Amino acid sequence: MKTFWASFFFFLLPAFWLSFFPQKSSVKTVKNHKVEILHRYIAIDNVCAWPNLTKLGEGSIHASIFNQPSHARREGSVEVWSTLDGGRFWNKTGVAAQNEASTNRMNVAAGRNQVGDLVVVASGWELKDSGSAEGSKELVGVLRAWVSLSGDAGKTWEIYKNGFPIAENGMTQFIPFGDVLEAADGSLRVLAYAQSLDKSINKVSFFRSDDQGKSWIWVSHLSEGKGSTLFSGEHNETAFFQTGPKNWIAAARRWKAGAAMDLFLSEDDGKTWVLKRQLTDEQQHPGHITALANGDLLLTYGNRKEGQFGVAAKFSKDKGNTWSEEYILVDDLNSRDCGYPSSVQLEDGSILTAFYADGTESHQRYHMGTIIWKKPDQP
Repeated sequence: MKTFWASFFFFLLPAFWLSFFPQKSSVKTVKNHKVEILHRYIAIDNVCAWPNLTKLGEGSIHASIFNQPSHARREGSVEVWSTLDGGRFWNKTGVAAQNEASTNRMNVAAGRNQVGDLVVVASGWELKDSGSAEGSKELVGVLRAWVSLSGDAGKTWEIYKNGFPIAENGMTQFIPFGDVLEAADGSLRVLAYAQSLDKSINKVSFFRSDDQGKSWIWVSHLSEGKGSTLFSGEHNETAFFQTGPKNWIAAARRWKAGAAMDLFLSEDDGKTWVLKRQLTDEQQHPGHITALANGDLLLTYGNRKEGQFGVAAKFSKDKGNTWSEEYILVDDLNSRDCGYPSSVQLEDGSILTAFYADGTESHQRYHMGTIIWKKPDQP
């Protein structure tokens, strides 16, 4: 059992950040990919963040993060940090999911509901002492996800510990990832994944809430470990977006087979999904999808190619059917222990992208980094 969780741990993680000392870079063009980096910051220091960004009213942006500088091996919680100035300075607002003793809360999906509340779905790990000198813990098992709602922009939270479905037979508890999105019909949607206890398959599931996020029901499997396609059972962390009244796209991280992302499509409001094609190169994962003011979709994703450790992006002008060339946003991070970007567009049309890293040449600690950037053809 110990071997199972030690290996499974490497395929699970999302989370979020902690500090005040922005470090501004000069405006530059990265590697001739025509992306202007307007500002770059160490936004929250000393955390293994795995950030998720949510915009609320009046320009506020909120990052849900894991608050420890460890890849899951410490007790820790999901905190929410907020910015009111477009991502230049961040302050801790509150704790969305406070961990219990000998556990952490760190795997997160986040968004807003129909009345403007922040919604966080957070699972994590049961832990036990490993005897290590650094105090790192051993992973025991995945915890059932909690649902947290805040009506005051993250300061205080109501927690619904039984609001998310329990594990399927033979599977770990569900591990939420990515955005909580409001669908065209007014419901909320979210994705989560799980691995079979024998480690043979991963399943990605689609969920729905009709009470503003307090409780959720299972809708379908996006990737379920069987079928005619080579990668039908090999996905976990998945980003998604609604492109029409009944249409959804998803960018799913392969568990094996090089860890590229694959494009999935649903045309029946998420009841069934079809794998369309490979979306990124190997070692480029996981992703985040958002819409820009001009109607384009933006896909940002971690880039773990040797010599390019950082974040990359693609654009779609046709609701995700085809995607542009790749744009390199960040390529100077220490190692593959990086990425998990989340992006929002700012009022002036520029884009704020948050990510995590175990360090850069000039900053040798875990942190949530941010960049504010734009393409030359953006106004």
